[in-house]
Amino acid sequence: MTQEQIPAIRMTGISKAFSSIKANENVDLTVYNGEIHALLGENGAGKSTLMNMLAGIYTPDEGSISINGKPVRFSSPKDSIALGIGMIHQHFKLIDVLTAKDNIIIGQKSGFFRKGKDLARQIKLISDQYGLDVDPEKKVYEMSVGEKQTLEIVKVLYRGAKILIMDEPTAVLTPQEIKRLFEIIRNMKAQGCAIVIITHKLNEVMEISDRITVLRKGRSVATVKTAEVEVPQLIEMMVGKRIDLSIARETVEDRQPILELDQISVLDKDGKAALDSVSFTLSGGEILGVAGVAGSGQKELCEGIAGLVHTARGRIFFDGENIVGKTPRDIIRLGIRMGFIPEDRLGMGLVGGMDIVHNLILKDYQNQPGILLKRGPCTAKAKKIVERLDIQTPSIYTPVKKLSGGNIQKVLLGREIDSEPRVLITAYPVRGLDIGASYRIYELLNEQKRKGVGILFVGEDLDVLLELCDRIMVLCGGRITGIVDAREVTKEEVGLLMTGHTREEVLAG
Repeated sequence: MTQEQIPAIRMTGISKAFSSIKANENVDLTVYNGEIHALLGENGAGKSTLMNMLAGIYTPDEGSISINGKPVRFSSPKDSIALGIGMIHQHFKLIDVLTAKDNIIIGQKSGFFRKGKDLARQIKLISDQYGLDVDPEKKVYEMSVGEKQTLEIVKVLYRGAKILIMDEPTAVLTPQEIKRLFEIIRNMKAQGCAIVIITHKLNEVMEISDRITVLRKGRSVATVKTAEVEVPQLIEMMVGKRIDLSIARETVEDRQPILELDQISVLDKDGKAALDSVSFTLSGGEILGVAGVAGSGQKELCEGIAGLVHTARGRIFFDGENIVGKTPRDIIRLGIRMGFIPEDRLGMGLVGGMDIVHNLILKDYQNQPGILLKRGPCTAKAKKIVERLDIQTPSIYTPVKKLSGGNIQKVLLGREIDSEPRVLITAYPVRGLDIGASYRIYELLNEQKRKGVGILFVGEDLDVLLELCDRIMVLCGGRITGIVDAREVTKEEVGLLMTGHTREEVLAG
């Protein structure tokens, strides 16, 4: 990379505020053609806002943008697309009932009037040029997550993109799909594309990128060559201090079974099995990880155990008692203490308009003889949890909807741990949390494990599952494809189980 090259992207002194909140302040970013550039930063550091300005979704309050040496000012995403910039969002923007071909041309001027053979030929040319594999006639609902990701890439390349922005591109992919995606990205680099990747997975940043720009609290901290930096340095740039990134796997002796699922099935709204004949045992003092691509039955598993959805078949034994058919309130009144941290925090776990104090004592109301709770103990409990989990809030009386996603999660986790559960069900407990907060959550889960709590940990980061958990249960299409010892399995083997291979097939190679 030489300075004589004209950058594909040059953003200088970019600032953007939303009301009183400064999302970006005096940010600089330079990306060259034929470069894979990673954009790093904690949640709320301003990464997405910066890229949305490059994609024409937002307009900068201050600063300038140049594309291939020419100053530009975008007034809409159309302006950005016209200059060869394509953004691939974390949540795919595809229409399930249409074919790959139709998704590619939808919204184009030529639209559906293009001849089918001509369009298929052009898709094949793009696919061959960049090493992509897309069946133009395949409907989106028939595709794997990896195929949908590839289709999104073809869609922006078809529109003439030579600058690609990829937002968390590996978030929902298996290890095998990630490997394939990286091959595609390297092919695009070889063809002269400029690629910006927003991600939080530092090991992937080190593997795929040429240079890295780090943002912290809306400002650009540094741009470094990947080959000249190490992960601890990147973390220090991101958070402003050194953090120990080791995850301890606690060993608890004399573990006793506490929760047993026997042939549990849960139906979706169409009457199909979202969870199909699932059986396993969870012991106290154990962390059982749950892995699987999105929509494999994780949500139904958690809600089925917690009594939030109807179980069509099977039995759930908690300390030997079948709790199927009981409501969550029945379960609590039986003295079955089961903490549940749902994926949808504000929708199911907390009341957004309530302050922290009242959200923390929601479950206490039904355990009181009267209708009123004593204010003093409630306030003391809130202060204790806020301090223990370092919840960033102006006051314990702040409505939770005004907190960041990470702090909302801490309120929820703090409440459930404070109730001293026997089983703790956690669905993506660190999603939306910064690095420091995530590792604090892992410590808290290990504390609960040492106390003999059985923990069901639904996660999406396989590296964390392998380090933190004792065993990992893999779901695919609502069925268990394997339950493996986290000390003895590889990430690639878990990836194969996630795509439907059985444990026997994985062991056979």
